[in-house]
Amino acid sequence: MTYYNKIDDAIRVARLYYYQNKNTKVIANEMNVSRSTVSRLLKFAREEGLVNINIVDPAVEPRLIEKKIADRFDDIHVHVVPVPEITSEAEWLNRVAHYTARYLNTVFGSNMTLGIAWGTTLTAVSKCLIKKTTLNSQIVQLNGAGNTLSLGIEYASEIIILFSENYQARAHLFPLPAFFDYAETKKALWQERSIKRLLDIQNQADILLFSIGAVNAGVPSHVYSGGYLNEKNYRELEELDVVGDIATVFFKSNGDYKNIPFNERASGPELSFFRDKHSICVVSGLAKVRGLYSALKGRYIKELIVDEPTALELVRSYLS
Repeated sequence: MTYYNKIDDAIRVARLYYYQNKNTKVIANEMNVSRSTVSRLLKFAREEGLVNINIVDPAVEPRLIEKKIADRFDDIHVHVVPVPEITSEAEWLNRVAHYTARYLNTVFGSNMTLGIAWGTTLTAVSKCLIKKTTLNSQIVQLNGAGNTLSLGIEYASEIIILFSENYQARAHLFPLPAFFDYAETKKALWQERSIKRLLDIQNQADILLFSIGAVNAGVPSHVYSGGYLNEKNYRELEELDVVGDIATVFFKSNGDYKNIPFNERASGPELSFFRDKHSICVVSGLAKVRGLYSALKGRYIKELIVDEPTALELVRSYLS
C-alpha cells in the first residue's frame, strides 16, 4: 500500500468512525479488513493531522470570564455559573440559586452571623437551601420591607425563617418600612434600644448575602415591583443617575451612594458597610449588568456569584 493509498483509507475510516459513528467491527466488515487494521488507520489519521479532536470543556469559558472580572477589580472572588444562553432568565436564576445554596454551606457555619437583604434573588436561594445544622448561629434581616401597600413582613420574614430553619439558627427580623416617610423618623427610631440591638447584630455579621436591585430586570426586583416606588420616585432616581440598589439603598452609575435623598429615609445599612464585610453578591439577569458594574466600582462586593450570560455581558459591555 502506497503512502497516498494509506491516506485515502485512513480518511475513509475516519469518516465512518467519527461522522457516521460506526464502530471498528462494522468498519472492518465494510472495508473487508481486520479490526486491528482499522485501529491502526485511525491512529495514523490522528498522527498525520488528518483528524483534529477538540474537547469542549463547559467550565473553560466561565473560568476565563472569572479571571477577566477578577483582574479588573482587586480583592474579589468570582463564581461564574455555567448556563446555556438560550434558556430563559428564570432558568439562569434557578441555576445561580442552586449554586449559591451549595456554596453557602461551605462558608457559613457555627458561631457565625449571616446578614440577608431580602429580594427576588434571595427568595430563589432560600428555596434551594441544603440542610446544615449549625450551633450558636444567627440570621439577621438587613433592611425593612414595609411599604404603603403592605407591612412586607410575610415576604421578608419567609426568607429569613427559611434560612434560619435550614441552619438551625436564631432569626432576627427587622420589622420596619423599607423607606420611611421622613428622615427624622428614621433618626428617632435608630435611638430606640430595640432597634439598636438589631443594628448591633447586623454589625456582628460575618457574611452579608444580597443581590443588585434593577428596575427593568427580566425577573423583576421586588423593590421595583412590590409597590415601594411610584412614577415620581422613578423619575427622581433617573434624574440622579441611580442605576440600582443594595438592601434598598440606592447608588449611582459611578458607584457612589451619597447625596441621594432616598437613602436618608432607607432602612438598609450604608453601603460602606458592605466594603468591610465578607459580602457575597448574587446576580442573575442582563438588566442587572449596569448596576452590577457600578456596584463593583463602588467596591461593595467581595465575592460575586453570577450566571454565565450575565457575566459575559458585563465583560463585553464594560471590561473589554
